[in-house]
Amino acid sequence: MQIMKDDMHMAKAAQAAGGDWLGLADRVCVVTGAGGGIGAELALQLLAVGARVALLDRDAPRLAEIAAGLGDHAGRVLTIACDVTEARSVEAAAAQVAQAWGPAALLVNNAAALYAGALMDIAIDKWNQLLAVNLTGYLLCAQAFGRQMTANGGGAMVHIASISATIPQPYSGAYSVSKAGVKMLSQLLAVELGEHGVRSNVVSPAMIRTPMSEGIYQDAAVRLRREQIVPAGRISTPSDIAGAVLFLASDRASYISGQEFLVDGGLTQAWLGLIPRPGFEKDDAAAEPAA
Repeated sequence: MQIMKDDMHMAKAAQAAGGDWLGLADRVCVVTGAGGGIGAELALQLLAVGARVALLDRDAPRLAEIAAGLGDHAGRVLTIACDVTEARSVEAAAAQVAQAWGPAALLVNNAAALYAGALMDIAIDKWNQLLAVNLTGYLLCAQAFGRQMTANGGGAMVHIASISATIPQPYSGAYSVSKAGVKMLSQLLAVELGEHGVRSNVVSPAMIRTPMSEGIYQDAAVRLRREQIVPAGRISTPSDIAGAVLFLASDRASYISGQEFLVDGGLTQAWLGLIPRPGFEKDDAAAEPAA
């Protein structure tokens, strides 16, 4: 009987949403690292479903550029210069969002840094700097906006990690370590905040074309090699990531928490197929006579 009541409640909620399948209209959403490719796409897609979007980035001119490119958003965009590595800056941003629109219903932790470097050569200040952006900043934002969510009866957090959180990405400094930390941070938040109606999940991209990675794809040979190892046959775009985030943010995912969504085109399932295995490869299988 209780299950039927719960299902009826969800059905009524969906009906009330009308054409808004995700039910995100008018929700207060916060996106960090909004000056990047994923952040800008998140803003675009959240606006498209009627949400209010606070864009946080330390690059104020870039935020203004992003906002100007979003078209007529009828006051549903708020740009806030914020350094996620500084607690005071994050707290001030959270207060500004609450004053403008009320408590946040969604936090997308998306700010990120990346640089090349071997662990044996890395300078400790660079190590600390990357962890401050990619991990500590996620905690500071989760604290500031999570308090708003718990006080308001619930909300959702989606943290952008990477397949390198599970699969080591060598010569990238603290990047894999930071993203592994993001996964565990999300799981802990899911456990500790679940009783307050707050969900926490991770979206992990694989190869993706953003301004931060675009230089890699200027070499046509490199781009082709990368595309060939992905079962989906292409490199992902910010739109692929945004789609997963919006689903996890919505009530359609109301029973999903503490999980990792891989958005990788099947790449993480393809490793064995990349290992030479004479007699068990695509051409060999095609040559087998029909039974």
